[in-house]
Amino acid sequence: MKKFRLGVIGLGDISNAYLTNLQKFPDEVELTGCACRSLEKAQRKAEQYGFRKAYASGDELLADPEIDIVLNLTIPETHYYYNLAAIKAGKHVYSEKPLAATFEEGKEIVDLAKEKGLYVGCAPDTFMGARLQTFRRLIDEGVTGKIIAGTANCVCHGWEWFHPNPAFFYQPGAGPVLDIGPYYFTALLSLLGPVESVCAMGCRPQDERMIYGGPKKGETVPVHPDVMTTLMAVLKFKNGAVVNANMSWDAWDSVLPRLELYGTKATLCIDEEDPNAGPNLFGGDTLYKTEKTYRWRSMPRNDAESAIPWETAEVQHDYDATSYVINNRGIGLVDTIRAIREGRANRASGDMALHMLEVCEGILVSARENRYIRMTSTFEIPAAMPKKR
Repeated sequence: MKKFRLGVIGLGDISNAYLTNLQKFPDEVELTGCACRSLEKAQRKAEQYGFRKAYASGDELLADPEIDIVLNLTIPETHYYYNLAAIKAGKHVYSEKPLAATFEEGKEIVDLAKEKGLYVGCAPDTFMGARLQTFRRLIDEGVTGKIIAGTANCVCHGWEWFHPNPAFFYQPGAGPVLDIGPYYFTALLSLLGPVESVCAMGCRPQDERMIYGGPKKGETVPVHPDVMTTLMAVLKFKNGAVVNANMSWDAWDSVLPRLELYGTKATLCIDEEDPNAGPNLFGGDTLYKTEKTYRWRSMPRNDAESAIPWETAEVQHDYDATSYVINNRGIGLVDTIRAIREGRANRASGDMALHMLEVCEGILVSARENRYIRMTSTFEIPAAMPKKR
């Protein structure tokens, strides 16, 4: 069976997790070439991970006919350029999120790929991990009943506390909705399907941000006038569910759950108190409550019932890493390669990434223009991941 010869463009810190994981799939992936802005750095990465060749630029890599599929790990502002260029060069592509900076750019990529019969895949692939697949299993098995509402919350005080060069987080194409939001919105899309419409409000309370650690500690970075750093949104899904999303880089911590879904039979929860909280991780606990464990079942109040703990769902799926450094990044790429072989849709598909991008853009436009935004794109809910063998 043919291995897919992989070319990687962009070799920042995130590349280490990808490349370490992709080495575990030698039947699918052959690490063929890598490129970044420094040929010397590309050569070091090639030696470290066993690439056959290092290229002086991403364009040089794309011109090589030996490359079958491109992994785009560049910074967000260049995703559109390299994703579109890879498609034009006749190569499949898997991109870090977001697919592009705007919906129109993303649509151009997806439409051209379909015209050429090529696959587009896009991060995040954390929805393919054990925790969110546990959410999926409990929904599919009817444990939750119909999901009618939910909440998604990522509330902190920005990335300048630990990132060595956080300036790009506060420029167009980033901000909390486009940077961290894709993990939360993709999780919701993978479970609930397409969004019908969104509305939002937002603000930008700081003109500049202080860097608190690393080599640039004490310096400030500007916040672009168009980048809101706190946004509150409501998403109406085509299946009838309504979910509110709170994305803020201006808050000093939070006790909100990272993700809760409210069904007619049960509530599912990713708890903020979990040290492995967040749909940006592959593993971690899935908590749930049903009628039997509901804490306000009796009147007058019953202290024993009020103390009933959340249940923890059994994990039946692979890819359960809970580290931000050593994780399962790249399973979406592997699934894309397998989908190409099998002639099926890939789970972390270009269509879902494009819809997610339209949702994010709709939230930003709604907050800026004070109006509801209806979605124009759609996608098919990805197939559930297989259970452990």
